[in-house]
Amino acid sequence: MTSKDQLKTIIVADDDGAIRTVLNHALTRAGYSVLLAENAAALWQFMLAGEGGLVITDVVMPDENVFDVIPRIKTLRPDLPIVVMSAQNTFMTAVQANEAGAYEYLPKPFDLNELLQVVERALAMKAQKTSANTHDDLAEPMPLVGRSQAMQDVYRVVARMMPSDLTVLITGESGTGKELIARALHDFGRRAKAPFVAVNMAAIPRDLIESELFGHEKGAFTGAFQRASGRFEQAEGGTLFLDEIGDMPMEAQTRLLRVLQQGEYTSVGGHKPIKTNVRIVAATNQNLTQLMVRNLFREDLYYRLNVVPLKIPSLRERREDIPDLIRHFFRLGRGQGLEEKQISCEALALLQKHNWPGNVRELENLVRRLSVLYPQNEICEDVIRAELSDGGVEQTHSAFSYDGEVDFTAVLERHMQALFEQGLPESGLYQRIIEEVERPLIAACLVATRGNQIKAADVLGLNRNTLRKKIRDLNIDIYRENGSE
Repeated sequence: MTSKDQLKTIIVADDDGAIRTVLNHALTRAGYSVLLAENAAALWQFMLAGEGGLVITDVVMPDENVFDVIPRIKTLRPDLPIVVMSAQNTFMTAVQANEAGAYEYLPKPFDLNELLQVVERALAMKAQKTSANTHDDLAEPMPLVGRSQAMQDVYRVVARMMPSDLTVLITGESGTGKELIARALHDFGRRAKAPFVAVNMAAIPRDLIESELFGHEKGAFTGAFQRASGRFEQAEGGTLFLDEIGDMPMEAQTRLLRVLQQGEYTSVGGHKPIKTNVRIVAATNQNLTQLMVRNLFREDLYYRLNVVPLKIPSLRERREDIPDLIRHFFRLGRGQGLEEKQISCEALALLQKHNWPGNVRELENLVRRLSVLYPQNEICEDVIRAELSDGGVEQTHSAFSYDGEVDFTAVLERHMQALFEQGLPESGLYQRIIEEVERPLIAACLVATRGNQIKAADVLGLNRNTLRKKIRDLNIDIYRENGSE
């Protein structure tokens, strides 16, 4: 076999015959030659024979775990790209794949077009130099919880960032776990043995933020009786996590920009530049682009921070993770002396319909209340209904229980009246009106078409894919089997 033929040959290793058949067909149609292995031993025989230009392999084989095989493959053929796929879709699987030296990790079920793109990229690259070492931390409890596709995307970005010091901007609603992601980036990165320092911009008085970050000299301001180190100095060699970066004053933004550009800063009241070696991870629940339009956030700083964007999904975008999260929080509570409970199927269904405005933090607080306040071993539907409606309007309805009417004219009149009474708003009147009427309009249309998205798209005059995206983004849940596709 020539080197060119070998490069176009893909080895597919999976004990599932259906997976082998599907991949064989897709790869062959894409112009590749395919060799099939049903276990780790057959895969290893192909390796010894020098076959293949790329390997696509499952993790769990009948005879051996592929993470035990990859290091041997890397020793024998260090430049061979390996794509790992697994139904065990956890953060640790992504970490193990990265640490073992895999080129890419794809959770099952995977998109065939995405897989073909990964194969094309891998074969187009030359030598892949990845580490074959395994962190001792892998025996520790899983730091991130969730098997949903939304979380798989997060895991893969975190795993790719492990050998890198690139600046990361984490975005997401309050309570989604942005600091947990920042800690994972640090704990599984090459700065893990150095300090991780977190600073919440919203919790510091605006006139003290620069002193908090950069430190101050004795006599720099009233009350500065001695020199004080700042968070940059405390995080030297490690990671500085700047939470709620959108609340940073403009003056502090200017100083932070200099750190990112030149790798140095001056303390408050100081004159000598101080070199720094700190990785910056920032996070916000605000829309920084809107803040830039309002001149509240520097555009040049935004692009310095947004080297690697990482959006954390809201809990309502990953409802399938709720059972795993509940078990996780009960286990954590057990270590603190709290009692672990069981959740009935009806109660769990109610939890998965809830809108979760407080996201994972709200769910964690609920689990703690259930552990403390309720003596029964199994939490029933009535308890959950009371808990979720205790703070206000219950949010468990779906699009198909939508029975209200929206007076669109009244919505417009209300906004226009406010416009004339209060003067012109800063911006966004059009978008605010659209946001208020769009969700009930789409929900009502889906009710009228009995969940048939094709008909609903035609009625609304939207592309079908656009409608699906809006259903997902606007959290419009579809539960009826009748008419749904």
